[in-house]
Amino acid sequence: MKKLWILIIPVGIIAFLSFIYFQSVKSSESVLEKESLVATQNELEKKFVSQGYSIENPNVILNPYEISPLTALVIFETEEEVAPTIVIKGKDENTTFTHQFAPSKTHFLPIYGLYSDYDNEVVIKYDDIEKTINIKTDKLPDDFILPTKVSADKDKLGNDLYFFSPSSQGYTCAYDINGDVRWYLSSYALWEINRLNNGHLLVSTERLVNPPYYMSGLYEMDLLGKIYTEYSLEGGYHHDYFEMNNGNILVASNDFNNSHGTVEDYIVEIDRDTGDIVKTFDLKNILNMNDGKSENWIEYDWFHNNSVWYDEKTNSITLSGRHQDAIVNIDYETGKLNWIIGDPTNWSSEYQKYFFTPIGDDFEWQWSQHAAMITPEGYIFVLDNGNNKSKIKEEYVPASESYTRGVMYKIDTDKMTIEQMWQYGKERGSSYYSPYISDVDYLAKDHYIVHSGGISYKDGEVSNQPAGLVEADRLNSITTELLDDEVIFEIELPTNNYRVEKMALYNNDNYEKKTAVNLGSLGQTEFSKNISLIFNAKKLDNEYYSHDISFTKEYDRLVVTGTFKRGTEVEVILYQNLLANNYEWRISTTPYTALCLNIFEEEENEKGLTTSKYINQEGLKGRYSIYIKIDGVLYKTDKYVEF
Repeated sequence: MKKLWILIIPVGIIAFLSFIYFQSVKSSESVLEKESLVATQNELEKKFVSQGYSIENPNVILNPYEISPLTALVIFETEEEVAPTIVIKGKDENTTFTHQFAPSKTHFLPIYGLYSDYDNEVVIKYDDIEKTINIKTDKLPDDFILPTKVSADKDKLGNDLYFFSPSSQGYTCAYDINGDVRWYLSSYALWEINRLNNGHLLVSTERLVNPPYYMSGLYEMDLLGKIYTEYSLEGGYHHDYFEMNNGNILVASNDFNNSHGTVEDYIVEIDRDTGDIVKTFDLKNILNMNDGKSENWIEYDWFHNNSVWYDEKTNSITLSGRHQDAIVNIDYETGKLNWIIGDPTNWSSEYQKYFFTPIGDDFEWQWSQHAAMITPEGYIFVLDNGNNKSKIKEEYVPASESYTRGVMYKIDTDKMTIEQMWQYGKERGSSYYSPYISDVDYLAKDHYIVHSGGISYKDGEVSNQPAGLVEADRLNSITTELLDDEVIFEIELPTNNYRVEKMALYNNDNYEKKTAVNLGSLGQTEFSKNISLIFNAKKLDNEYYSHDISFTKEYDRLVVTGTFKRGTEVEVILYQNLLANNYEWRISTTPYTALCLNIFEEEENEKGLTTSKYINQEGLKGRYSIYIKIDGVLYKTDKYVEF
C-alpha cells in the first residue's frame, strides 16, 4: 500500500500542475499573427476571375498583389484561341511598350510600366479587334525619390528600363530613359535585383534574420508582385546571388553558428526545386582571415563578400572581398583557391603565388571593390570603389582626390600577369566617388553601365565613409551607360542606391496561375531546455510599457521586439508541459564598418536599444506560454504562441 501511495502522489502532483498550466494558457491571449505576402496573395487571387468578362468588358485589377502599384491585370475570355498584343502608351517611342502573349481562350494579361498619378492608355489587339482601356493610378509615395538630372541619346537607346535597388532611402524601382518611374515595389526589397532565365525576378524578402541587413531569403516573383517561390535560408541572404546553368542559385549567406562569430564569408548553393542547400563554400577554410587588411577590416567581418559569379568555362566562382581589397576565384568542385586580384601588400608569403604581376600602361589595382564578374571575353569586370588606394595608412589618398570607376582586367593564369583593358570614372574625379556599394554591368561588347551609387557629402566635403557612418547631409547616385566609350545615358538621384540592372519590361511574361511554395528553412533557434515549475512569475505590466515589448507571429517564427539598456540580461522562455525552452536575447550593438545599407534594426535612444529576438518554428510544435526574464526576474506576458 505504501508503494502505491508513492506512485499516486507524483502522478497527482503532475496532474495538478498540468491543470494549473492549462488554466494559465486558457486565460492568456494568442500572439497576433502577421499574414505573409504569400498568404495575402492566395486571398487576393480569389477575385482573379475570367468568367463573364470579355474584351468589351474586361476584369481590370490595378495593383493586383498590392505591392506593385504601377501594374495591373486585365482578365477576359474569347470564344476562339487568340494571341493578344498589348501597347502601353508612353510619352514617346522610347517609353512605349508592346508585348504579344501566347494564344489562349482565357486571358490573364499582366500590364506593366504604368505612369503614376496618370490616366494610362493601354491598347489590346488581336485579329481585327482593337480595344483601348484607361487605367488611372495613384500618386507616388511622398518619400519617393525622383531624378535630379537625366541625359539620354535617344537615337542610341531602346525602351529598356533601369532597375534600382535602394540603400539609405528609397524603393526598389525602375525608371525609363526620361527619368519617369514606371515600376516599383511598395514591399521592401534589398540587394541584387535581376531576372532569372524564366523571366521572373529574384529579390530579397522583406524580413530580417539578423541586423543590420541579413534578410531571411529570396522571393521569385514577377513584376506584378506575384510570388512563385520563397526560399528561406538559415544563414540569411545579403548582397548577391547567381543563377547557375542547372537552375540552382549561388547565394552570399552566413554561417551564424561558426566558432569565429564571423559574417559575410559563406556561400551556399540552393537546389532550385527543393530549397535544400546542396553545397557550401566557407572562405575561412580558403583564406587567412588576417591577411590583406583594408581600413574597414574587422575581425568578425574580415572578408565582407559582396558579389558571387559562376563561370562555366572555368567551372569556378569569383567573389569580391571588400575588406581585403581582393577579387578571389575558387574552384567550384574543390573549393580550392585559383587566384587573387589585388595589391599583394600585407599578404602572407604562402599567398603571393596566387597574385598577378601587372603589365601594360596605366595600370591601377582596385580597392574596396563590388560586383566582380567575368565577361564573355574572359575579362574581369569590376566596380573599383577606390577607397584610399593603398594598404599603407601613410599613403592613403583622401576622398577629395579619389574616384570610383568601372575597370576591366585581362588575366593570364599561366604567366600570372594582369593587364588593364578599360576603365571609366577616373576622369570624373571625386564627384564620382562612392566609398561603398555601387555596380557595373556588361550589356554587350563595348556597351557597359558604371553605377557610382554611394556618393555622400558632409558639410560640403565628399566623404570617405558610407553615408550612415558619417551622418551624411547630402547623397548622390550617378548611373552612366556607355557605348563605344561615349556616354549615351546618365541619371542622377539624390540618394544612395546599391545596384542597377538594365532590363526589358517584358520577358516571357505569360501569367502563371500557380500557388506559391515555401522552400528551405530558417533552421532551429538555439535554446537550453529544462524542467521548470513556474509559480512566481510577476506580471509584466510596467516593465512591458517601459521596454515597449511586442510580439508578432509570422508563419514560420515568433518575433519579440523590445527596448533595453545595453548589457541587460534578457531571456525569452517558451513554456509547455512543465518544460521551458530558454532563448538568450543578446542586447548589444555591433560597430558595422561597412554599413552597405542603412536599415539598422538596432536603434538606440534614451530608453536603450530597440532589438528583436527571432524564434524559428523548426523543432517546435503545439502551444507555448511566453515568459520573459529580465536581469534574473521572471515575468509572465499573458501571451501564448502556437506552432
